[in-house]
Amino acid sequence: MTNTQQVLPAVSRLFAPATLGGLELPNRLVMAPLTRNRAGADGVPGQLMAVHYAQRASAGLIIAEGTAPSAVGQAYPNIPGIHTADQIAGWRRVTDAVRAGADGRGGGAAMFLQLEHGGRVGHPDTSGHVPLAPSAVRLPEQLHTPGGLRDAAAPRAMTAEDIRSTLADFRAAARNAVEAGFAGVEVHAANGFLPHQFLAKGTNLRTDEWGGPVENRIRFAVEVVRAVAGAIGRERVGIRISPGVGVNGIEEGDTGEIYPALLAALAEMDPAYLHILYADRERARFQEHRKAWPGTLIANQMLTREQFAADGGKGVAERLLAEGADLVSLGRGFLANPDFVERLRADAPLNEIRPEFLMHVQGAEGYNDYPALATASI
Repeated sequence: MTNTQQVLPAVSRLFAPATLGGLELPNRLVMAPLTRNRAGADGVPGQLMAVHYAQRASAGLIIAEGTAPSAVGQAYPNIPGIHTADQIAGWRRVTDAVRAGADGRGGGAAMFLQLEHGGRVGHPDTSGHVPLAPSAVRLPEQLHTPGGLRDAAAPRAMTAEDIRSTLADFRAAARNAVEAGFAGVEVHAANGFLPHQFLAKGTNLRTDEWGGPVENRIRFAVEVVRAVAGAIGRERVGIRISPGVGVNGIEEGDTGEIYPALLAALAEMDPAYLHILYADRERARFQEHRKAWPGTLIANQMLTREQFAADGGKGVAERLLAEGADLVSLGRGFLANPDFVERLRADAPLNEIRPEFLMHVQGAEGYNDYPALATASI
């Protein structure tokens, strides 16, 4: 080495390009799906949502918030849907804004839309419908409704015809998402929503072909992915899981048996990606899933306040990449920092996480007054 040569610092793999299906991503940071309750009673995304996502368009991939594939699938007040013409048009305004980028010059992130059917996580005061579920097992928690917190309603156990109709709803929602400008969709099979309810012993008491042994309990989730892939192509479909996580009163009962069987069945379809929640919390389990999954894997991590304060989660994300993740999804950092990728890349100061905006509550506006480092924020 001559005295004129410089030793350049190593570039983090977080900022290296990646491929996802047929997409070329500029970096490996994914904006996780984050419920904001901003769509209004009609489920139509408005200008506030378009600005929110466009501000964060430097992510490698944005997975837009949980969106109802049908009216009966609506979980919470003011979440968006993707089952009416107005909702499709509203989402088109969002995807156009992201495609234009934060500065309007183009080059914005690719977007997938998360399809979220609440199942028993729903209320007639919110959706106008009695919730559907694998079995008539009530959610043991209160739910936010337009009139405030209410005890969960008793769901109706789905008939075989209900299941076929729900699969058709997912299929139509996926087509609608592509029409709205999304590159693909993510099937939400985590956090106690409908596909997760079929997986878990505590919520699936069925004795037919969708209940009982593991191979039957994974059937609905597999059928949803197959239906969606058949509608828009497997390279446009991801699935999100949360092994061992008891959100929304879920009791899986046999986590160690469910997920190897589920992953094996899904791998045969070769979808775009598998998205695992809380990967760093259960690192041994994550490593088992990494070995079992032959395709692209997105690892999600909910950061502690200490991890975020230290480096915005950059160290955790880099460790997940080193342990086999292909992409890493983070949520709160993107909420608090419209230009989160730029700040991490430059090791710039981060806006702090404000806990009053973390709850999924009616009208959660969340961080609109935070300044960006290089782009305007409303």
